[in-house]
Amino acid sequence: MLVFPKAKINIGLRVTEKRPDGYHNLETIFYPVKIHDALELIEAPPTATKEISFTQSGLQVGGKESENLIIKAFQLLKNDFPELPKLIAHLHKNIPMGAGLGGGSSDAAYMLKLINDKCSLGIDQKALCAYALQLGSDCPFFIKASPAYAEGRGEKLQEVVLSLEGYQLLIVYPGISVKTSMAFSNIKPAPSNTKLREEVMKPVSEWKKSILNDFEATVFIQYPVLAGLKKMLYEEGAIYASMSGSGSSIYGIFPSNKMINLKFPDSYFYQWV
Repeated sequence: MLVFPKAKINIGLRVTEKRPDGYHNLETIFYPVKIHDALELIEAPPTATKEISFTQSGLQVGGKESENLIIKAFQLLKNDFPELPKLIAHLHKNIPMGAGLGGGSSDAAYMLKLINDKCSLGIDQKALCAYALQLGSDCPFFIKASPAYAEGRGEKLQEVVLSLEGYQLLIVYPGISVKTSMAFSNIKPAPSNTKLREEVMKPVSEWKKSILNDFEATVFIQYPVLAGLKKMLYEEGAIYASMSGSGSSIYGIFPSNKMINLKFPDSYFYQWV
């Protein structure tokens, strides 16, 4: 079986308070975009020695295999469903890592869904979201992967009717990896003065006035090139531009008929009409 884990962007991201458990409460809009990985799952032959074998192509996924979210997703379900067969997973990685696009979280969530479907486990969507939350705060979003308003750590989701069809979306990732821990350590949480869920229902042309990403204030100081990219998108005619997540992708929303002349030869560059 083959699935295509989606990326996401954040439209607005406010960090409202630090919690007693060390996490932060936030509010954001998760919006899926048409950048995706490819994840294939097949049953291993009887001679296989591993419960889960993992291979990959495309962009290199670093780190230890024990920290790989796809492996962790399998092990999480294996604990509750010991009858799971031995499996082989192959990931073709296209969503850049450390870009604020949720690629790793998406891969993990889609692995849960893939195992559930392939092995006929019968896990409902609510339970899949509970499993996903054990893998990462934004993983539950990717179980359904439709536009959503998120609160709490990002796991409290409410569907929103929102579409960027009819616009051009341009995403630039300059290869700067912003550590999430660093980004949060420099944040000063504060309640938002606006209601993001209401603001995002306004025309895109009004978003610039009130929809903010709190991480920009500190991340842009450390990485001025990101501030420069955002400024460049606005100068080119973006209706709205922002950093996604804690960075470091910068995206711009443009009119559908706008001729965009920007080139980013040294960066990951994605344009969707």
